[in-house]
Amino acid sequence: MRPAEGDDMIVDRATREHEDNLVLFRAVHEVAVRHAGAPYHQVISALAAGLPGAPRLAADELRRIAEEISLGRDPSGL
Repeated sequence: MRPAEGDDMIVDRATREHEDNLVLFRAVHEVAVRHAGAPYHQVISALAAGLPGAPRLAADELRRIAEEISLGRDPSGL
């Protein structure tokens, strides 16, 4: 039994979103490894330079991630 025509598009979109999120988590992890415990302004600069363009993070989410890394934590979960 073949999936309905629209189902392929939904699966493709879900797969693409999942892959985009993995790229984002890996980028956050890389910054966390390199800048754990660094001052906030250094971490936020590293995040701005190292994060992919999509998916985009809201400013408050970016700030929260930078604060976690400044405290020596890795918010990526990796």
